[in-house]
Amino acid sequence: MTLHLPTVKGAVVQAAPVLFDREATVEKTCRLTAEAAGQSARLILFPEAFIPAYPRGLTFGTVVGSRKPGGRRTWEVYWANAVDVPGPAIDALAAAARAANAYLVVGVIERDSQFSRGTLYCTLLYFGPDGRLLGKHRKLKPTAAERLVWGEGDGSTLTVLDTEFGRLGGLICWENYMPLARMAMYAKGVALYLAPTADSRDTWQATLRHIACEGRCFVLGCNQYVTKAMYPADLPGVEELASQPEVMCRGGSAIISPLGDVIAGPLYDREGILYADLDLAEVVRAKFDFDVVGHYARPDVFQLSVNERPLLPVIPNVRHET
Repeated sequence: MTLHLPTVKGAVVQAAPVLFDREATVEKTCRLTAEAAGQSARLILFPEAFIPAYPRGLTFGTVVGSRKPGGRRTWEVYWANAVDVPGPAIDALAAAARAANAYLVVGVIERDSQFSRGTLYCTLLYFGPDGRLLGKHRKLKPTAAERLVWGEGDGSTLTVLDTEFGRLGGLICWENYMPLARMAMYAKGVALYLAPTADSRDTWQATLRHIACEGRCFVLGCNQYVTKAMYPADLPGVEELASQPEVMCRGGSAIISPLGDVIAGPLYDREGILYADLDLAEVVRAKFDFDVVGHYARPDVFQLSVNERPLLPVIPNVRHET
């Protein structure tokens, strides 16, 4: 008797945003979503910080101990093109997911709309085939100079979603080097693991394959392909890029099986969309000899505590009149 579990066609979109232009990048995202849906993709992933940009090569006028006025103007442009949740960009992406009848997952720079509106987050948005925003994940730990421009998420957005194809979730870029964060995702039963990134080094491919082997899940890695010429000429601080290479990010998107085999990609040095049919029965077969949160776990020796409460800067003390 053969086990019949669903198969979903996944698509990984390797492209560049229209850098620092939210509306134009949302339009490009919707167009590429329709293109992937035209190839029958039901799960479509875009890279980290796709809308409006991953600000590679920019310093925002900052060195330890001082900030320059020009860098504040770079920040102003970045902030002005970030994504409000909810907001018009969300509505457009929701409509694209609905038209595609697909799960659409997009990396954005989210502008805080709950408190000060002064903080940006590197966020992964999950849309359902009906166009609903099903959840989001804010990057827990921005890396190195990313900490200048992005805030830190908390455990309340360690999102894993139930879908008809299997449990869907993931982490952003170097969060995937955090063993405890990965373990938290595995414990949620993730079968379709998303790893959007800005890392185009060869070593990133080893990371994707390790996660697939460790989690016994499909891993969809997604990166941008960006050249220096794509940066707007009038962007404050763009002159800093003079010493940068022409290809700012070469890509490296890939799709990996639950046993760590590369089934699509890696794609380098151009834009493109990778496709693969993901048979969820492969996840079951892969766990025969290794299940990191099941028969291969040792809860008598190791246990992980995860705080998934939202951490608010201000908790109002509401007085009740008597």
